[in-house]
Amino acid sequence: MSNTLMAERDAFLARHPETRLTLDGRDWGLIDTGGTGDVFLFLPGTLGRADVFFKVIEPVAAHMRVLAVSYPESGGVVDWAASLISLLDQLGVAKVSLLGSSLGGFVAQYFAATYPERVSHLFAANTLHSLAGIGERPPYSSDLWTAPIDELRRGFAMGLTAWADAHPDQREVIDFLLAEAAGRIPEMEMRARLDALKTGPVLPPLSNTADTATTIESLDDPLIPAPMRAAVRERNAPGHSYRFLWGGHFPYLVRGDVYANLLLSRLGRVPMGGEWAENDGVFEA
Repeated sequence: MSNTLMAERDAFLARHPETRLTLDGRDWGLIDTGGTGDVFLFLPGTLGRADVFFKVIEPVAAHMRVLAVSYPESGGVVDWAASLISLLDQLGVAKVSLLGSSLGGFVAQYFAATYPERVSHLFAANTLHSLAGIGERPPYSSDLWTAPIDELRRGFAMGLTAWADAHPDQREVIDFLLAEAAGRIPEMEMRARLDALKTGPVLPPLSNTADTATTIESLDDPLIPAPMRAAVRERNAPGHSYRFLWGGHFPYLVRGDVYANLLLSRLGRVPMGGEWAENDGVFEA
């Protein structure tokens, strides 16, 4: 199947290959654009490896060193946050601007609340404020370590296919994500990601200021309903909250150019260039 996004992702990986490293006894993936100065760290959701942010990594890397990770095949939110500290210590990085999307957004919020001295700016994107009740819903209600992996992958495929049917303009993005769900994310890594959501902690209070917090959401996100989006905004008390009019659960893939400019402008790296307007596909709440 021809897919421009896959070709772009593969070309990106040729320039910035994912390397493997051990953090606290677990095998992680890492993309590191290198360089000196301030650092931006990306944390993916359930259906993404480190390279899922390929549309925004290079624009951000023109201004900052960028790190992006792929999660290991064991552990959960608390363990992974501690291992991210090990990563920063290993690289000699004192603070990061941190963006997590979906599962990654939950990890990012936990990390920022637990280790506030290591975060210069938190971007909580298309994410959750609480995991309460998630274990009662499929597929999380299954034993995620023993349920047939094909069954778990099939659940993702059904949801993604339904989204593509309702939004044919996003078909290429959905095909890209279907390949991730179908096996590009290895079985044990997939199980660990699902279990991390099922068994994740209650988020501690955040101590960030409005100037160091930003939320990002999509009005058409099929996974994060409006009340949860409002709860994320309330919890993070951001100085700025951006809403994509369209982009589903993956606006960084659907509108990578706007997404990258949003991040850089929020950090003062590029001028905003005027107010976000509806014809840009995003506005500030």
